[in-house]
Amino acid sequence: MKDTSAIEKMLLNMHCHKCCGEFDKDSIKIMRDERGLLVVQIKCERCKRCFGMAFLGLGLEELNSCFKTQKQNSKYEPISYDDVLDAHNFFQNMDENWAKYLENKETRP
Repeated sequence: MKDTSAIEKMLLNMHCHKCCGEFDKDSIKIMRDERGLLVVQIKCERCKRCFGMAFLGLGLEELNSCFKTQKQNSKYEPISYDDVLDAHNFFQNMDENWAKYLENKETRP
């Protein structure tokens, strides 16, 4: 069985837009894996709806390697649900003076 951990991480906290069923490792089926191309089928185990996903430029091994390297090199914590809500509230509450939030706006080309 192939290591689908990187794909599982991408599906973390995602769900089927039809029935709201959550995706898990049983939802993943590798349709094609060759150098420079990975085609994956994501199937909702609840309603059986199929979704497709294609990665051009890397196969499963490269995708897993990217996630491992990213985790090792990252000095930042993963973005949390609260971080997303904070960003949403920030942008939603911006007023007509939004330009004051831009850094060095005078020095930009």
